This record gives sequence, C-alpha cells and structure tokens, in this order.
Amino acid sequence: MPKSRIRKKADDYTPPPAKKATTIKLTNRSWVAPVMLALFLIGLAWIVVFYVTDGKLPIDTLGNWNIVVGFGFIAAGFGVSTQWK
Repeated sequence: MPKSRIRKKADDYTPPPAKKATTIKLTNRSWVAPVMLALFLIGLAWIVVFYVTDGKLPIDTLGNWNIVVGFGFIAAGFGVSTQWK
C-alpha cells in the first residue's frame, strides 16, 4: 500500500480568540407579583366598599368618581404586571 502524502499546515495560522461567555444580568423582580395583587385587591375593595355603603365611603366627596379610582388601582395593577418575567 502506498503511503499518503502528509500535508504541511501553514505556520502563520492563528486561531480566533476564544469567546467569553456573556453574563445576563437578571434583575430581581420578586416585588412584582405582590404589588400587582395588592393593587388588584385594593381596587376591588374600593369598588365593593363604595357599592356596599351606597356611596358614603371610601371618600364621600368624590361621589361616583370612586368607581374610577377603584378601576385606576386595577389598571395600575395591570401596568405593574407588564414587569413580571
């Protein structure tokens, strides 16, 4: 059997630099779920108290705007929920 020829590699070859692992910095978002649930519950409680007390509570001077305040808390809860990962 004939011997195969051995190819010589070029001496000027330099391998590319090794890739460094990039660290992904994850922020601690453990506060999102409790705040979101608290805002939902505050908004719900605000609206329920308004209806149960025939508009006398939580703030009498706001009148029917108490409903808007309650839904505002609920909307803020949805806004906070966008930060949840």
